[in-house]
Amino acid sequence: MKLTFLGAAREVTGSCTLVEAAGHRFVVDCGMEQGRDTYENVESPIAPGEIEAVLVTHAHIDHSGQIPYLYKNGFRGPIYATDATTDLCEIMLEDSAHIQQQEAEWKNRKAQRSGREMVEPDYTVEDAEQVMKQFQPQRYGQWVEIFEGVQARFTDVGHLLGSASITLKVTENGNTETIVFSGDIGNLGQPILRDPTYLTEADYVVMESTYGTRSHPPRPDHVAELAEVLQETFDKGGNVVIPSFAVGRTQEMLYFIRQIKAEGRVKGHGDFPVYVDSPLASKSTTIFRENFAECYDEEALRLVQSGQNPLQFPGLFISETKEDSMAINTDMTPKVIISASGMCDAGRIRHHLKYNLWREECTILFVGYQSAGSLGRILLEGADEVRLFGDTVRVNARICQLSGMSGHADKEGLERWITHFNPKPCFVFVNHGDDESAEAFAKHLMELGFHAEAPYNGGVYELTEGSVSCLKLGNTRKISRELVPTQDYSKRSTPAFERLVNMGKRLMVVIEHNRGGANKDLARFASQINSLCDKWDR
Repeated sequence: MKLTFLGAAREVTGSCTLVEAAGHRFVVDCGMEQGRDTYENVESPIAPGEIEAVLVTHAHIDHSGQIPYLYKNGFRGPIYATDATTDLCEIMLEDSAHIQQQEAEWKNRKAQRSGREMVEPDYTVEDAEQVMKQFQPQRYGQWVEIFEGVQARFTDVGHLLGSASITLKVTENGNTETIVFSGDIGNLGQPILRDPTYLTEADYVVMESTYGTRSHPPRPDHVAELAEVLQETFDKGGNVVIPSFAVGRTQEMLYFIRQIKAEGRVKGHGDFPVYVDSPLASKSTTIFRENFAECYDEEALRLVQSGQNPLQFPGLFISETKEDSMAINTDMTPKVIISASGMCDAGRIRHHLKYNLWREECTILFVGYQSAGSLGRILLEGADEVRLFGDTVRVNARICQLSGMSGHADKEGLERWITHFNPKPCFVFVNHGDDESAEAFAKHLMELGFHAEAPYNGGVYELTEGSVSCLKLGNTRKISRELVPTQDYSKRSTPAFERLVNMGKRLMVVIEHNRGGANKDLARFASQINSLCDKWDR
């Protein structure tokens, strides 16, 4: 068995690992990179059309976002994911494609005016829709044969609805070994979702390290904390604006607010209105409701069994259209506005900030991590004013953050997960953490008696009968941020040309699949290829 780390190696996003086992080649996760690289990425050693299958740990875009790109460039194999992950991917990949197409259209309008080269999105809405036909939904805990000699099982890991660790059982040359890909490991005690299920057997493990150097503070009473913010803001006549990720965090907020309303924790404001202003959040909330049986924790299940909807309450309004969104700020009734994006860098939330940031009576409540450089981080760090839609907006509103909100296990949670394996795995690969976090957690594991390493992007390892050999170290040189070379467009491959190359590689795969076919059919196929070459050989 051989592993090639193609993403999230000493970085947090873009998860993708190429597995070569039992004579087959497939990837675990195929995520989109978000933010800047720390190390230069390597090209995949095989074209999309040569990948035989994809296994997906969960639907977050940094784990699934490049799957339509594979389809656009020739991938036609099966995609294995849990039922809930499949449902969420359907809406999230389409949303990602829509955003890319909008950005490409905007850039191309500017390019036309300046005479610069036109751009194209990584994939389109049609690509996202078509690739969903290749998904094969799986239930937790059941083995599925991916290929002869390769079986897979999905286990609830408590990070997001449908999230999973993936166990692979690989048989080569009469020897069977097990490798576990952790996916993103969930935090304990999250609302709605079950806690992570701990696995006990593995020869090798690939695990995340997002919080590999950090510990979460003692869990606060989120319901009490949120109720206090609502009470104080409504009493002043203001709105509580919550920038929130559409999938996961929005549903947690609805769960808390339902409890606040049911227990009458906010006095004097009746069934205060709550607006969810995000089409993606609306669709994902529906998916959360439909997948309760496999994914909800005991508390949420009790609500469902008693006939209550954990994500529904009086005064909840869903804004679908732009007109619905614009109307929210014309009504001066104190309200809650939940909108994406969670870091305020795009989406409808920016309009709500423009209407509410300058109002002293309002509160902007952050409920998730804000990356460096994001508008959310800038506001949390105390900016006096910000630019929105070309205008300068004063920051007079109260800026605060709901403490202790994280869907990721901290250092102790990661340690708890890996130490459940008995006996210890032969080797642990530490990925999906920034450079410092991945390196530090790998060292921590070695102090605990594990053999561990944090691979670099492009690192290649051979796994045989409990031993691990590094065939290629990968890119160890950090990217300089100081000098950005001017691109030479005359020598650069365009996305269209790269796609053409990928299709050529797919053609070779199709040719190989026809080995042993009828001579008459093979001759006709060869004639068709020859005619195509005659047309384009110029």
